[in-house]
Amino acid sequence: MELAPELLAALCGFAFLAGFVDSVVGGGGLIQVPALFVLLPQTAPVALLGTNKFVSIWGTAAAAVQYARRTSIEWRATLPTVAAALLAGFLGARAAALIPADGFRPLVLVMLLGVLAYTLWKKDLGALHAPRLGRSATLWAGLATGTLIGFYDGFLGPGTGSFLIFAFVGLFGFSFLAASVSAKLVNVTTNAAALAYFITHDHVRYELALPMAVFNVAGSVIGARLAIRRGSGFVRALFVVIVTILIARYAWDITHLHAR
Repeated sequence: MELAPELLAALCGFAFLAGFVDSVVGGGGLIQVPALFVLLPQTAPVALLGTNKFVSIWGTAAAAVQYARRTSIEWRATLPTVAAALLAGFLGARAAALIPADGFRPLVLVMLLGVLAYTLWKKDLGALHAPRLGRSATLWAGLATGTLIGFYDGFLGPGTGSFLIFAFVGLFGFSFLAASVSAKLVNVTTNAAALAYFITHDHVRYELALPMAVFNVAGSVIGARLAIRRGSGFVRALFVVIVTILIARYAWDITHLHAR
């Protein structure tokens, strides 16, 4: 299927912005997934989700490298979360392929609204790094976090990075930077697990995914470096504005489809 140059350019622009935002505060899927659904309404939802996963894994990995170079990794909490997310992400992708196409649009909108509300409510992501769980509690909390968020990421995806950062900050007591690097490592795992399903079942549109991945990586590298230097306040403001616009556009799109 041949794409208009302006359509591909718009998708690449959203991919860059998604990579930039995701690397700082998480939630790049809140930009990239709705953009794919809005701009490609005739494409099967599962193919859009597979394309999103292919794009996202490269940007998330690039951001993880940037953070890992500048902060230590709390492996005791990160490893069990990664292990649980690996299986749960694949199962979530399998579940996504079984949901009727029309069911995705209201689900994405609900998640957009929910995560935006939580983002507005949660003002600080953690100024101090003070892990508060013992060894056993850390293990079980990591397994639970990986299972729940891993399944969600494979099944739907938008906001996974934000959920992970919130979990590592609120549950484990990590600082923003420590939470960010752990969240990125888990997110790479969930993306890889889900992507394994999408690729083997031919649910990736590579003519979109490859150029979008390049822009997503560029946005992620720039965003991670800027976050480390200056913090996330100004990016959070941009994040809220962009997501609000996408919610309005996506709600209009759903209303328009139901009206026809």
